[in-house]
Amino acid sequence: MPSDADQANYSERLWPSPGIWAATIGFGAALGLILVPVDKTAAVIFGVLGVVGFVTLLVLTTPSLVVTDEYLSAGRARMPISVVAAVEILDADQMRRARGTGLDARAYLCLRGWLPLGGRVVLDDPEDPTPYWLVSTRRPAAFAAAVSSHLGQLPRPS
Repeated sequence: MPSDADQANYSERLWPSPGIWAATIGFGAALGLILVPVDKTAAVIFGVLGVVGFVTLLVLTTPSLVVTDEYLSAGRARMPISVVAAVEILDADQMRRARGTGLDARAYLCLRGWLPLGGRVVLDDPEDPTPYWLVSTRRPAAFAAAVSSHLGQLPRPS
């Protein structure tokens, strides 16, 4: 059975920037410094375990954006593509305003600080108080095109 990514019209992992990876590795390695005065072997082991642990945590918490014919998912959230009313591409300035003074507290957020671009997916679901999803993406035009390709094609939920 193919995975969701195989069937996806759009799929993207919101991987951290190189600076975040370097800081994570540096912080994990620095944990080993705590034990240097006690035992150098234990310090090396603790440092390696710190690096492996923090890198694993970073990989496991990196969200995905997936658009299929049936649904849109961002991180852990998933919704039927049929409830999407519109999608907007946001440049860095628009995204900054959308995350700040323009933010609706009811919105679903899948944001990463190292990604300045994004999109707003406006919803039309009378049973859901969430007005829109605000998501970070490296490829906002491709994301918006994948979501837009489904607008008006599927019946709205009753």
